[in-house]
Amino acid sequence: MSATNRLIVALDTVDTTQARAWAEAVAPHSGLLKVGLEFFLANGVAGYRAIVGAPIFLDLKLHDIPNTVAGGVRAVLPLRPRMLTIHAAGGAAMIQAAHQAASGAGADRPMILAVTVLTSLGQSDLHAAGIAATPAEQVLRLGRLAIESGADGLVCSPMEVAMLRQSLGSSVKLIVPGIRPEGAAAGDQARTMTPAQAVAAGADWIVVGRPITGAPDPAAAAASIAASIQ
Repeated sequence: MSATNRLIVALDTVDTTQARAWAEAVAPHSGLLKVGLEFFLANGVAGYRAIVGAPIFLDLKLHDIPNTVAGGVRAVLPLRPRMLTIHAAGGAAMIQAAHQAASGAGADRPMILAVTVLTSLGQSDLHAAGIAATPAEQVLRLGRLAIESGADGLVCSPMEVAMLRQSLGSSVKLIVPGIRPEGAAAGDQARTMTPAQAVAAGADWIVVGRPITGAPDPAAAAASIAASIQ
C-alpha cells in the first residue's frame, strides 16, 4: 500500500465549506477522508454528499442494541462509505448484527471497524469506569472479540498496534488514530506515536486530523506526513 493510501485525514468540523476546502487540499496526499459524528450530526446526508474527493471513512462509532445498530448500518449503506465504525464494547451479538447488515450491500459494503479503547483514555480512566485491565489488555480482549464476531478490522491507539499484530496476525486491518508528528501537541490524546512509528509497528492506515487541518498549509502538512511514511 502506498503512503498516500495509508493516510486518512480527519475532517473534524461542522462547516461544510471548510470540510470541502480541506478535502480538496489534501486529495493528492490522502487515500481516505474521515467524516465523524460532529460533522454528520450537524450536516446529515446532504453535508456528507457535498464532500468530494477520496472515499469516506464514516466514523460514527455505533453502540446500541444489535437491532438498532443493524438498522443504523443499513441506513448509511446508500452513502457507500468505505469504512464504518462501531464500538467493540457493544458485544458479539451487536458486532455480528453490524456485519450482517453491511453484507446487504454486497461488493460495495463498507468495512466494519470495531473501536477498542478510545485513544483519549488511559489507565486511570479505565479504572474509574470499573475496568481493572490495563489499556493494552482491554484492547486485546475487545479486539479478539470483535474479529471473532465478524469485524473486518480494529481501531486502536498506536501503542497497541504491535501487540495486536503479534496476537491476531497480519490479516486483521488496523486503523490507527492518536497520530502526532514530531513536535505536535498531543491535545486530548493520551496514547500517541509519530506517523512513521505507527506504520513501522504495523498500522494499515493512520488517521490524522488537527496536525493537518490546523496547519497554515494543510496540503503541505499532509504531504509531509505522507512522505514520512514512504
